[in-house]
Amino acid sequence: MTRKICVVTGTRAEFGLLQWLMETIDEHTELDLQLVATGMHLSPEFGSTFHEIEEAGLKIDEKVEMLLSSDTGVAISKSTGLGISGFADVFDRLKPDIVVILGDRFEIFAAASAATFAGIPIAHLHGGETTEGAFDEALRHSITKMSHLHFVAAEPYRQRVVQLGEAPGRVFNVGGLGVDAIMRTKLMARSDLEASLGLKFKKRNLLVTFHPVTLEGSDKSAEQLRELLTVLSELKETASIITLPNADSGGRELAGILKAFAKTQKNMWVFKSLGQLRYLSCLSNVDGVIGNSSSGLTEAPSFKIGTINIGERQTGRLKADSVISCAASAKSIRSALAKLYSPAFQASLTNVRNPYGDGQAVEAIVEILAKFPLNNILKKTFYDISLSDEDLRDKT
Repeated sequence: MTRKICVVTGTRAEFGLLQWLMETIDEHTELDLQLVATGMHLSPEFGSTFHEIEEAGLKIDEKVEMLLSSDTGVAISKSTGLGISGFADVFDRLKPDIVVILGDRFEIFAAASAATFAGIPIAHLHGGETTEGAFDEALRHSITKMSHLHFVAAEPYRQRVVQLGEAPGRVFNVGGLGVDAIMRTKLMARSDLEASLGLKFKKRNLLVTFHPVTLEGSDKSAEQLRELLTVLSELKETASIITLPNADSGGRELAGILKAFAKTQKNMWVFKSLGQLRYLSCLSNVDGVIGNSSSGLTEAPSFKIGTINIGERQTGRLKADSVISCAASAKSIRSALAKLYSPAFQASLTNVRNPYGDGQAVEAIVEILAKFPLNNILKKTFYDISLSDEDLRDKT
């Protein structure tokens, strides 16, 4: 009897990480893929990116509408409530054996909550990480405690999940899915990419993504973004390819600032969604990534390019030597750009190693999803790292 594996996706970036996992599950003789799209995928404002899922040849089994046309704290709370209600109905219809979720967003928190109440085992990807500048930090660790299988991207993250009380035998260091996507994707030729984007690359090129720093408030995020745009506007020989922020608290305000500012500049291009293929192809053609997206830490190092990581949003994540962290001020960003283009730093990029794995995560995850015993998996004993080795053996 095949296991029904229900994978939930709510954003363009998350789908880019999950696509190859979904396809491998779908091809597995012992597994039956169920795919649920939600959140930004269903919003025209964010590009209706569920079409990208369909264009990839994957069948969407259910859609959970939950995203309100507002990004205040009240709206995010209400969206989460709508999500829990929607996922409750979906999981009741699909009756999956395992729900697979990735990351830390409120859409994923809603799915995890509904699966917990329904008594469905949860497999969580990319747990144990830290993002101290966003409320995603609390959601991620909450999802870890609701989950039963854990697939983490690096050894420090495995240790942190165990520190949260999860049994080591259920925590697997498989590496990050972003590296798998890079290794499996045939990238676009530069000329084809330019035609698709409707632009010509310049002497220098940067890929820009700036998300709200949700624990610092929308006013602070907007102020930080304006500092970045001030610097980008000074770069007369640089093309800035900008992707809009996610549907976090304050994200719409930042999107409005970006679109309005880009209209006054001849070297800036703004996109709702590049999609995985164009995004990875851009990474292979730009000089660096600038902003506060996790992609600059987890994917950019594999392309041997630099990342300028601005502000506190990603504080706590593992960083390759290609990552330049700076304050969210124009002065600090200018200094970071000077370092990015310095001959010494550029020479050092050839030796950069991505700390997020070797591209073998998908196979490892699928094998565990197919074989891990599900009898009594819902029952968890808190794994107390303060106990003796003998006591711990009794509890595992």
